[in-house]
Amino acid sequence: MDIRPLTESYAVAPQLEPADMAALAAQGVTTIICNRPDPEITPDLHAAQMQAAAEAAGLDFVFNPIVGGAMTMANVEEQADAIAGADGPVVAYCASGNRSSIVWALTQAGQLPTDQILAATRAAGYMLDGMRPQIDALAADPRG
Repeated sequence: MDIRPLTESYAVAPQLEPADMAALAAQGVTTIICNRPDPEITPDLHAAQMQAAAEAAGLDFVFNPIVGGAMTMANVEEQADAIAGADGPVVAYCASGNRSSIVWALTQAGQLPTDQILAATRAAGYMLDGMRPQIDALAADPRG
């Protein structure tokens, strides 16, 4: 498991496995967000199997699939709602953690300074500096 914190309460990860859920719960995580669409992965890692494992470990599970290069404002809003509704730390995952960091950055537009958002993703190994104009535009007009 490669958990990469962006804040004290939100981290991203490459693809998780059902067996990871108990360990995440033991670390205090309360919510798992899956940003990986089922067609990208083998059936044993589909959202239904991941949700069953998460719930068996006492975790909340949110399925917010993001197709690479086709993120929507609905994805951003669903991620923001899942983060806001969590009772504790959240781990979001996709193939590499990149989509989960991008959608988080967009949820934070207007909430945190853009420099702080980009520093957090950079520290986790995700270079999103090219998204600065998009983050700034969303901060200026949160309706997209």
